[in-house]
Amino acid sequence: MHEWAIANGIVRTAIDFAEKHDGRKVVKIRIVLGELQQVKQSVLEYLINEIRKGTVAEDAELEFVVEEAVFRCRKCGFEWKFGDVKDSLNDRMKEDVHFIPEIVHAFVECPNCGSRDFEIVKGRGVYIESMEIK
Repeated sequence: MHEWAIANGIVRTAIDFAEKHDGRKVVKIRIVLGELQQVKQSVLEYLINEIRKGTVAEDAELEFVVEEAVFRCRKCGFEWKFGDVKDSLNDRMKEDVHFIPEIVHAFVECPNCGSRDFEIVKGRGVYIESMEIK
């Protein structure tokens, strides 16, 4: 399960960070969910809660922030959002993007000029934005 690997990475990173700072307790973890990754927050939160039981991160407050995915065409400079084109993708395409976000280039083109040469400006991946320890 893809979300399990992400949840495990988040918990292990929090524990390692706390251990590097004298084994203190993790109080808060702020997690950014890039829209392009299409991670189900409820599933990720459940898995984090299961994995962190009995650790210094067990009682940490989890804060999730969804970062909207934005693309910029390298040919014409036009910017658009994943939400603008998401409905044009079938379920298989959405699942492919979930596992390999860069594959979006195979399914999406610039709405302005039709080019597939675009960059993902933001909203890709899942990462810890900040942590608070005590």
